[in-house]
Amino acid sequence: MSGDQYDQYYEATPDDARRSGLCALVGRPNVGKSTLLNALLGQKVSIVTRKPQTTRHRILGVLNRPAAQVVLVDTPGLHEGGKRALNRQLNRAALGALEDIDVVVLVTRGTEWKDEDQRVLERLDGVTAPVILAVNQVDRIRDKRQLLPHLDRITRLRNFDAVVPVSAHRHENLEALEQEVVQRMPEGPPLFPADQITDRDLGFRLGELVREQLMLHLGEELPYTTHVQVEALEQEEGVTRIGAVIWVETEGQKPIVIGRGGERLKRIGTAARKSMEAQLGGRVHLELWARVKPRWTDDQRALRELGYTD
Repeated sequence: MSGDQYDQYYEATPDDARRSGLCALVGRPNVGKSTLLNALLGQKVSIVTRKPQTTRHRILGVLNRPAAQVVLVDTPGLHEGGKRALNRQLNRAALGALEDIDVVVLVTRGTEWKDEDQRVLERLDGVTAPVILAVNQVDRIRDKRQLLPHLDRITRLRNFDAVVPVSAHRHENLEALEQEVVQRMPEGPPLFPADQITDRDLGFRLGELVREQLMLHLGEELPYTTHVQVEALEQEEGVTRIGAVIWVETEGQKPIVIGRGGERLKRIGTAARKSMEAQLGGRVHLELWARVKPRWTDDQRALRELGYTD
């Protein structure tokens, strides 16, 4: 659909038929749900890395259009292996997002269909809301002739309300996906003010930018046992001052985060500060500390203290 057709679609919707509701983005880890959320909103609300389980919380992104408001719910990837309390909490957060939802978008990647994709699909068996299949990263499919047989196989597994191939990274076909979501939203007034883009406060969003850099700069395992908590946030004219703690589980993990002579922590802080300045549009002074909270990923009390709640 062209840009002109897209505008006409929304302009043609009468004011008394304004639509609003909740749309959950679900799928296995690392299929691009957060990238899709950011692309639909036109700005960064949820952090993105190539590592699975980057998203740990349900994050709302508010998409405002002249005749509709869609509250997009970015969820942690549904996965197997709930050995730690944190893993079980992430699955609860993802499944909890399906309660009282108006539309579900199941996000998959390219021509892949893994066991985890199948398990996510099975979790949707009891969902009565419309389910749209969004096949992401179609721009990476070298032989496009593979796409139609792949879609045919998936649609035999469930009668989806719509199937939309997209590329969140390249912003391709997002208008078509948005249209499919909007037309299935119930009629009603907006759920959030028109100028609100997310339900998360500034401290949370800034902490996530630090955690994003931890995911990018550290090895495979350590990022999953780190948490970032903003303890100080002051906004003055022309500068924002932030103090944040990077929590790890053991004393041995602290020097890994800090690096020799503090070099790694400095790189992480510099990269996070640049991301913060890009979002805030002004100078940022960032201080980071690494501290130990033993076995926090498997401690329900610690999870509650750090903001992981059902």
